[in-house]
Formats: sequence, C-alpha cells, structure tokens
Amino acid sequence: MNANDDKPELDPAVYKTLLESTRAIPWKIDWPTASFSYIGPQIEGLLGWAQHSWATVQDWAERIHPEDRDRVVQFCVAQSQAGIDHEADYRALTCEGDYVWIRDVVHVVRNEDGAVDSLVGFMFDISERKRAEEQLLQLQRELTELSFRDGLTGVANRRRLDAFIDAEWSAAAREGKPLSLVLADIDCFKQYNDRYGHLAGDACLKRVASLLDAAAVRGRDLLGRFGGEEFLLVLPGVDAQAALDCAQRCLAAFAEAQLPHESSTVGPVLTASLGVATATPAPGEDLATFIETVDRCLYRAKAQGRNRIIAAAHAPQSPA
Repeated sequence: MNANDDKPELDPAVYKTLLESTRAIPWKIDWPTASFSYIGPQIEGLLGWAQHSWATVQDWAERIHPEDRDRVVQFCVAQSQAGIDHEADYRALTCEGDYVWIRDVVHVVRNEDGAVDSLVGFMFDISERKRAEEQLLQLQRELTELSFRDGLTGVANRRRLDAFIDAEWSAAAREGKPLSLVLADIDCFKQYNDRYGHLAGDACLKRVASLLDAAAVRGRDLLGRFGGEEFLLVLPGVDAQAALDCAQRCLAAFAEAQLPHESSTVGPVLTASLGVATATPAPGEDLATFIETVDRCLYRAKAQGRNRIIAAAHAPQSPA
C-alpha cells in the first residue's frame, strides 16, 4: 500500500478558502477560449473591478496602463504560446482611473498531448516596492547630479565639463558642425579676496557664475567652473560670430552689474578677460589643442590690459 493512500484528500472548499485568504490574487484562464474561468475576489479590493467583470483576456488587457499594454500583452502571449512560465510587471487600471503596480506570475498548464490547456497564476500588488525603487532611483539621480556640480557656484564642475566637451567634440567631428568655447577669468581676483575676504570672494564667484550663465541663451549650452576664478562656456553648434556675440554679452553683464572692486588695476568695478575659440573638427583631431587655443586667447586678453575679448578661429591640423 502506498503511504500516500492513507492521507485524506483536502476538500476543494478548503483550497478555495486558502487561496482567497491570501493578499495575492489567484486566477485561471482557459487558453482555447481566452476567458477567465476563475479570479479571486481580492481583485475587487485591489482594483475595484467586480469579480464577475473579468470575463476574457481582453478585460485584462484593457485594464493595463496604455504605456505598458502592448509590451506586456505581446510578451505574455508569446511566452504562453511557447509554454514558458513567466512574470510581468505593469500598471493596472483601477475602476476610479488610478493605477496600481502589479506583478503577474504565470504558470502554463499543458494537456496530455503537450498543447497549452490553461494559464494559472497570481497577481501581486507591488506598488510599495515600485515607490521605494523610484525613490532610490531619484536619490541616485540627485547624487549623480551633485557629483557633476561645482559645490560653491552650482554650475558644472571640471569633471562634468571634461565629459561634456569630449562628447560634443566627437559629435561635431561626426556631424561636421562647429564647436565654440568661451573662457572667462575674473580680473585681479586675488586682490579681491585680499581686500574683501574669502567669504566675499565666494559670494563673488557665485554672482559671476550667475552672470555668465545668463549669457548662454540656449538650453544646450553648458557653463562650468574650469578652475579657481575661471569659467568655461561650451557652445555646441555655434559658429565664431555667435560665440563672439556670447562673449560680448558676458562682458556687458559685468559692466552692467557694477560690482565694486577697489583693488583692481583695471578699474573700480569687477571685470573679466575672455578668450574665444571655434573649430569644426575633423575625425581624429586633437581636442587638447583646441582647449589650448582658447586658453592662449584668454592669456592674450589679460596681457593686453584685461577687461577685453580675444577671439581666434581654430583650425588645427589632423595628426599625420
């Protein structure tokens, strides 16, 4: 005698009670007719739809968020046709028009000849988990953003600048478009710190960052702190004349701000010197040479008396 023969059979009503007392929602779909043969009454508590309203798989599909529907339906149908157990996460529509995150765990049942007979599974409410995941992703995005931001001025830091310039230089070479740089240096900033103190110097750097950022009128442009009191504007797709116009707006912003600088050798207010360079690079062309060009323009502006712009079109030679 088989030992299992001594075990009493569990009453189907007990099975049903166990299934309907869980938070997970059991269901069964008849594959040939694509209709629900059962869905747990918990579905009404979760989504608000009456238990009897789940008649066909079309009812299920129509209660999936439009942005998730095609992906989920196509995936589940393909897996079911192949006889593969699977899981799918999606947003389910409530009867009030809200959405709940669902995880559907699906088991494929075959008949004796191996054909798909039915699908059985459980729906789980994973909304809390999804909210926690989204909060974690948001925190990661914020931390990433902070890692690319200058802690004092709030503009891009050198790490962000380097990555951005490298990407835009490659894009300009690939697309045959110009790339321009405007490098600005606050005149006599050491003397400013000596006279007004480092806290005032920090406030000055923040104000300068704000003035320069306002001069970059396109959302694609990037302002970053290049180092110390130097700031770099990266202007993708901007030709030499437009870059010079941007630099002139920067200089005008300093003149309009009238920030006192009594220890400057240039004048009684804060000023800046600017270098401008533009290039339409060829593939393989050296980015470092381009950056050196704008740096030399800035050096010439300072050497010629400060509070001025020196611009140079840049056409470096491709490596042999």
